[in-house]
Amino acid sequence: MADHPDPWPDGAPAVGDRATRTRTVASGDIERFTDISGDRNPLHYDADFAGRTRFGEIIVQGGVTSAILNAVVAEDLPGPGSVFLNVNWDFRAPVRPGDDITGEVEVLEVRADKPITKLRTTVTRGDGTLVLEGTAVCWTMRPEGAA
Repeated sequence: MADHPDPWPDGAPAVGDRATRTRTVASGDIERFTDISGDRNPLHYDADFAGRTRFGEIIVQGGVTSAILNAVVAEDLPGPGSVFLNVNWDFRAPVRPGDDITGEVEVLEVRADKPITKLRTTVTRGDGTLVLEGTAVCWTMRPEGAA
């Protein structure tokens, strides 16, 4: 049998491991996301327009909401070197400037042959409302030549 390097040299995460991060969404996040994406939807900028929708006021882009999960995955679990291979997210409720949001990941599956994990992902507003839920598959890379 061929000798294969350990895909988890620092130890694999365990099924059930969790990590969270919380932040307050600022109105400036809308402008910063627009600078990156070009998303100028009036739901994010025009209070009169947004006020006449079911949301009733300005909401932030979905990319602002989901971005907290990028931080949890890259910084906490699975951790540095991790990238998304696949995400399947349902946006359940809006996030508005001033809302506190908490992103959480929970390890559902860990591959033994490759540094791949499947995660349950959620984002919850400070009032307890679930605003995003779904799954993500991540690959955790290590630098070339690392043992």
